[in-house]
Amino acid sequence: MKEYKFCQSCGMPLKKDPQTGGTNKDGSKSLKYCSYCLVDGEFTSPEIDTPQKMQKFCIEKMKEQGMPRPIAWVFTRGIPQLERWKK
Repeated sequence: MKEYKFCQSCGMPLKKDPQTGGTNKDGSKSLKYCSYCLVDGEFTSPEIDTPQKMQKFCIEKMKEQGMPRPIAWVFTRGIPQLERWKK
């Protein structure tokens, strides 16, 4: 399986994930998604079902951590190109 540098749902660098990745249904470590997005093979926020909703969610989280909105927006620009959101 291909290893990714960024979560293919939210775009967070996987090396910044405190759990070093989410978990698959079988309990194995996900090499594609972070622990904030995938637990036991299920996405943690099923209501976030479009890349635009994910961008908005991520921008708000980064703002809560003190990041200015324009910089947070720059970090989320690539979300629509991530594997979870490709049709």
